Amino acid sequence: MADTMHFSLVSPERSLAAMQVTEVQIPGAEGDLTAMPAHAPTITTLRPGLLRASGPEGVSEYLVTGGFAEIGAEGVTVLAERAMPRGDVTQKDFDALLAEAAELHEKAKATFVNQPGPVDDAAKLLADMVAVGTHIGLSSKS
Repeated sequence: MADTMHFSLVSPERSLAAMQVTEVQIPGAEGDLTAMPAHAPTITTLRPGLLRASGPEGVSEYLVTGGFAEIGAEGVTVLAERAMPRGDVTQKDFDALLAEAAELHEKAKATFVNQPGPVDDAAKLLADMVAVGTHIGLSSKS
């Protein structure tokens, strides 16, 4: 198909997507980016956020918590630490992800006293998780 590329999304549990797309919006650790056919080869780490794939079959959105995205001549491959279709994410799922991020932040504060780098990284992960929950309509107050 002209003006499309292959997109695949894999998590440790399963393969979530393999389709032809026109673009993939990626929540990169250094900022969001959109990959399109003929994009320059790139590898980026992911932050918690929504990954959005658009193509001839419509739009698919996935909550990802981290991992890597590789953009190449063949398309986009995402290896996610965790990924779920947006429509499958429940408040219970979100609460568990948020609790895990909060626990990592607390451990970082206890382990890296007077070392702001790792603590700031854990705080950013927690803030990103809260933001994605808010974006998809889930409460971080439960």
